[in-house]
Amino acid sequence: MAIYNPASQKAEEFISDAEIRETLAYAETNKHNLPLIEALLEKARPKKTANGHVCAGLSHREASVLLACDIPEVTERIFKIAEEIKLAFYGNRIVIFAPLYLSNYCINGCVYCPYHAKNKHIPRKKLSQEELRAEVIALQDQGHKRLAIEAGEDPIHNPIDYILECIHTIYSIHHKNGDIRRVNVNIAATTVENYRRLKEAGIGTYILFQETYHKESYEQLHPTGPKHDYAYHTEAMDRAMDGGIDDVGLGVLFGLEYYKYDFAGLLMHAEHLEAVHGVGPHTISVPRVKRADDIDPDAFDNGIDDDTFAKITACIRLAVPYTGIIISTRENENIRSRLLRLGVSQVSGGSRTSVGGYAGYSSDERPHDTEQFDVSDQRSLDEVVCWLMENGHIPSFCTACYREGRTGDRFMSLCKSGQILNCCHPNALMTLTEYLVDYASEKTRAVGFRMIEEELKRIPGEKVRRIAEQNISDIKSSNRRDFRF
Repeated sequence: MAIYNPASQKAEEFISDAEIRETLAYAETNKHNLPLIEALLEKARPKKTANGHVCAGLSHREASVLLACDIPEVTERIFKIAEEIKLAFYGNRIVIFAPLYLSNYCINGCVYCPYHAKNKHIPRKKLSQEELRAEVIALQDQGHKRLAIEAGEDPIHNPIDYILECIHTIYSIHHKNGDIRRVNVNIAATTVENYRRLKEAGIGTYILFQETYHKESYEQLHPTGPKHDYAYHTEAMDRAMDGGIDDVGLGVLFGLEYYKYDFAGLLMHAEHLEAVHGVGPHTISVPRVKRADDIDPDAFDNGIDDDTFAKITACIRLAVPYTGIIISTRENENIRSRLLRLGVSQVSGGSRTSVGGYAGYSSDERPHDTEQFDVSDQRSLDEVVCWLMENGHIPSFCTACYREGRTGDRFMSLCKSGQILNCCHPNALMTLTEYLVDYASEKTRAVGFRMIEEELKRIPGEKVRRIAEQNISDIKSSNRRDFRF
């Protein structure tokens, strides 16, 4: 039996089944241990310092105790602390992005995804560079600055050279005042050399969902194709970071396996990255299994209700306080609104999960033939932006840290010291101004400018505030764009 070792680079040693089972047993035994729970809540709470805030975080075992605790009063305190942590390190900013599907050709047999190789009735499509250009312009015309590109695993139709060509095309398109400033990449596990090439192409975050950390279930859920190899998939983040990629994004697909097992595994993976590479995950995504083409979520017997989902999200925030937490349009408006208060810091907006889903379609039209999953929140980007502001959140289109080299451990050191707020807040306001001037509806523009006026007053440094005010004025009165601290 593999010995648990978070510093190992072998999947079954840093994600130890025995350690997870012992953790779950420990959590069950201590779920009503109030002195322990009180100590954990106090440990997780952000502590104010002269330079901002610091957070100790929680281990996978400690966080599992809080997740297991079924005392309503404790759950409410978990929620409150999660919100405190999010505000301490990310403020009231919410980063906006959109997925862009390049191809649904895939040779894997994943039983929860309609792109699986045995699905013979779903149309297969791969964007040409001209089609990609049209998609990017359509996304720019919405106001997007940050994309997450997606593609099935197929070495013939979607080789790494195709992905690299697409990245180059995306970055090359400047339409009116629009441009894509950060391309995050969600593609199958690959080699160190290919990760190095992705880094050289200027990607932001490399994202790869584990789906489940339970090895036996993982192999059953991925019966055929290269993704069947649990170790190769689970060790992908190590190869990505060995290839020079600073920022990686983790995630599990909740509903595939017992949620407490995957919760513990997810946090162990974060601890492993910290132990080996000195920096944890840049982002953690929390998707749930959703209906799509020939996929019925009811076929999986590990589904989680909304309350459990909210608690998982909050406990992740307590355990990994500095990571970005992402919630997609898989979830509806009500769930997204709830989770925004519990630690979520990034959301998608105006999303399409089909190949070629943006160009040629109005905001209330969407093709369904190549969708990877049903989109629950079908509002336009403008509606999402306005909704965020009406609920006290600043929609941020900022990509400054990535382009200023504040990635990996440099980003995390700034975040952990609280200093990231000194540049992120004004950057958010300046990029929001770009959106309001170039793309927003009249209603959204009015709401946004009122918010910006009030938020400028909250910038503590007089010099920074003055520069931000001038840059915002220049954006309003000219075509000058892309100011950043």
